[in-house]
Amino acid sequence: MPARALTPEQALAMASGDSRSRIAAINEAVLAADEKVATLLQALADDAVKYTETQVFVMKDSGYRDAVTGAPAEPPAEAEDVINNNLMRGAIAAAQAALQLSSPDWAERAAAADALFKDPDASRLPLVEAALKKEQDARVKDKLALVRAASALESEDVATRLAAAEALGEQRSPATKLLLNNRLAEESNAGVKAAIQASIQRIDATLVWGDRVNAVFSGISLGSVLLLAALGLAITYGLMGVINMAHGELIMIGAYATYVVQGLFQRFFPESMFGWYLVAAMPVAFLASALMGAVLERGVIRFLYGRPLETLLATWGISLVLQQLVRSVFGAQNVGVENPAWMSGGLQLMSNVTLPWNRIGIILFAGAVLAGMAWLIGRTRLGLFVRGVTQNRPIASCMGVNTARIDAYAFALGSGIAGLAGCALSQIGNVGPDLGQSYIVDSFMVVVMGGVGQLAGTVYAALGLGVLNKFIEGWAGAVLAKIAVLVFIIIFIQKRPQGIFAIKGREA
Repeated sequence: MPARALTPEQALAMASGDSRSRIAAINEAVLAADEKVATLLQALADDAVKYTETQVFVMKDSGYRDAVTGAPAEPPAEAEDVINNNLMRGAIAAAQAALQLSSPDWAERAAAADALFKDPDASRLPLVEAALKKEQDARVKDKLALVRAASALESEDVATRLAAAEALGEQRSPATKLLLNNRLAEESNAGVKAAIQASIQRIDATLVWGDRVNAVFSGISLGSVLLLAALGLAITYGLMGVINMAHGELIMIGAYATYVVQGLFQRFFPESMFGWYLVAAMPVAFLASALMGAVLERGVIRFLYGRPLETLLATWGISLVLQQLVRSVFGAQNVGVENPAWMSGGLQLMSNVTLPWNRIGIILFAGAVLAGMAWLIGRTRLGLFVRGVTQNRPIASCMGVNTARIDAYAFALGSGIAGLAGCALSQIGNVGPDLGQSYIVDSFMVVVMGGVGQLAGTVYAALGLGVLNKFIEGWAGAVLAKIAVLVFIIIFIQKRPQGIFAIKGREA
């Protein structure tokens, strides 16, 4: 658009009068794309404008200046402050965004287009058209085309509104649906109303698939979290028969170990290396929980093998001690664990489907831990000894296996995997003394439902319960979903107490 200087009349119209006339004046002044307009808009946004019947003053650089000439000028005593309501603030923000359409930075132009889409106005169509003609970036161009259609939807011309409604129907996003619904409530023409309704139906048909994808991904994500929390328990309870009520606190120790490593990176390493703290925290979390597990096994658990109810009581007391120990060292409040930059943001598949990178990372991490654990138990000498001792301790001892050492190794391994779960959970939730209590019951349910001693059953149970919980949650809410899943597990165990995969043959 051709540049035109801000006039005193325009400045007064932007600063005084009712909201509707001021908004019209602002939209008209924006078309001039003048530097004085940008300065006045910023001052209006900052509540730093005074006016008289003939002049407008803006606060700039610790002093007042004339809004039109930019020369220093002190407002007289009778000058009034400009008061902006919420409607005016929205119009000012949209006008500032419109001026950003000429920015050399594509990200600023894209953000400006997004802001204009939220507050469409037919008077800005010439400005949007001009920006579209000179725009070279395809991403910004698509956004501007959407802004043009949204602005045309506010036009007084019926044919223009009809074309805009049909064009917006091709943009299958929740924001477009909201815009069309708002216009539908105000539309008086029957033909345009029908076009808007048809566009909304097309958008709904697409969004419902996005909701299903979200539910499936959320279920897999929750299942991965449950799998991480239950994998360690699959060893300590599934293979060793120890009802470890302190398993949640071993998860908590892994999360706090991650927090400590984060603090060390923040204090002693360059800022550019902060993103690597999570990689360094994984072995630290594993070793911290494994060491605590080994101490528990050698100090308490080894005296209680074959007496599962007594292990339940003893480890419950240990869990209380560990919680209080953490409260004494780190405090009772939650501590903050930041996501590295490479785990921030997400992968956008559809307009209403964005998969967070931290959730994707946990799914991949759970798969890697599962593969490592399956290889260790099924393909290594330690895994052979663990399976031999858990299946027949006297015969394994007769074959020369140091059963006491294997018990310590197996319990430490299960505890270490719990520490890895804590490291992962620190990226998606709060880290506090009660962290483990949120997962201990679910972990036992996963192991029992999958089949005690069956690694494959643990995987199926974790993913199945995660997906089932999220689908029910979308239909009935979070609380009823938890209740429904619990009832399902009770009925399932009543009908099939051996779990999904039962032990067969000589092992049974």
